[in-house]
Amino acid sequence: MRVKTYKKLLWISLIITCLVLIGMWIVTIYQRIPGNIKIRLGEEQVFRFGLPITGDLSEDTSGDDLEAITVNGMKQSNIPKGSVHIDLNEPVTVKSEAETTYQIKLKLFGIIPFKNVDVDVVKDTYLKPVGQPVGIYLKTEGILVVGTGEFTAVDGNVVSPAEYVLKNGDYIFEVNHTKVNTKSEFVSLVEASEGEPLVMHIKRGGEEFDVEVYPQKNQSGVYKVGVWVRDNAQGIGTMTYVDENGKFGALGHGISDVDVNQNFYLKGGTLYDTEIIAIKKGSRGNPGEMTGMISYTDSHILGTVDKNTECGIFGTCNDKMLSRVEEEALPIALKQEVRKGEAQIFCTINGEPEYFDIEIKEIYNDPKTVNKGIVIEITDTELLAQTGGIVQGMSGAPIIQDGRFVGAVTHVLVNEPRRGYGILAENMLEAAK
Repeated sequence: MRVKTYKKLLWISLIITCLVLIGMWIVTIYQRIPGNIKIRLGEEQVFRFGLPITGDLSEDTSGDDLEAITVNGMKQSNIPKGSVHIDLNEPVTVKSEAETTYQIKLKLFGIIPFKNVDVDVVKDTYLKPVGQPVGIYLKTEGILVVGTGEFTAVDGNVVSPAEYVLKNGDYIFEVNHTKVNTKSEFVSLVEASEGEPLVMHIKRGGEEFDVEVYPQKNQSGVYKVGVWVRDNAQGIGTMTYVDENGKFGALGHGISDVDVNQNFYLKGGTLYDTEIIAIKKGSRGNPGEMTGMISYTDSHILGTVDKNTECGIFGTCNDKMLSRVEEEALPIALKQEVRKGEAQIFCTINGEPEYFDIEIKEIYNDPKTVNKGIVIEITDTELLAQTGGIVQGMSGAPIIQDGRFVGAVTHVLVNEPRRGYGILAENMLEAAK
């Protein structure tokens, strides 16, 4: 009986292990297939997935038949809707003469419904690589709570009025129906409360609601609530691109608060002139850093910031900034066109933007790490001699390969400063919309 029991447990363990491995394999395949693919209008695009997946290409969103698309060299006109069969285990060549959207309904092993992929047919998009440092000033919408704490009240007791009421990452928009835009406005309202309860309208996550806080007088006789707040962020980064309309993208990742680890909820922002005055060379375990001097005066304004997203900051350049962009516009590289191998970054180390050699090591499709979709390694000996690799402040440096605009540098690997991550240009453009 004991032997039979052991055999049964062994078989159960084996089956569970096999199911887990199959599940992990399926998840890996799912992540390798992007949910959205863009192809150029009127150009052949080749996809090589090498996966046991088949699918049916459905009609475009306008409801027309598949008259404008060619798959593997065969024109699809006069074929019933939804009848174009695609096998992702073999290279697939697609060309469309219509600026529209198709959908591929994929099936695992040709049987199990697996994933739907949108195929957008787009015109070429051209961007000018910038690679110049800019000073960034962002103003939050309301004020950001970065911590709560204790203080000694007038009666000698240690109190923390905001504890369990406000949380790190909350945004305070109003106090007793009065809008607050700065720390000083908030402090003034608390100090003038005379100990009466303060109704604060806050945003937490995606929800807005009211909370009530009771100020208490500290030993100096001033009313406090025991909360630390912030109303702006400042720093330097690299401008990535400018488009034909003067719109810019920069950084390739969002600007977040170090204390609450979330992107600032943006009211607005401004770009300023900055000058790199020192570079701290990076080493294993110690990321390097560019130190810049920012000129916060009206005469040094370069543009405005409208959006702060996980894919970067976006806004509009003024004429002063546009006059400094000298590079010719390049077509963007669609994600299936980016390859492992030699490439360059365009960034400013010695006063003027220069091209430096890198190698693209990996390309990922996971939407959860959209600003880490490319793994890059610095190979340029001159850049390594000066910076040791990727340093803070280099975020946003354009990545160029085969005459196309691939994307931007976003992060450094702290233990391997020669290596870091990048974001695809098409993901930045999608976030900028």
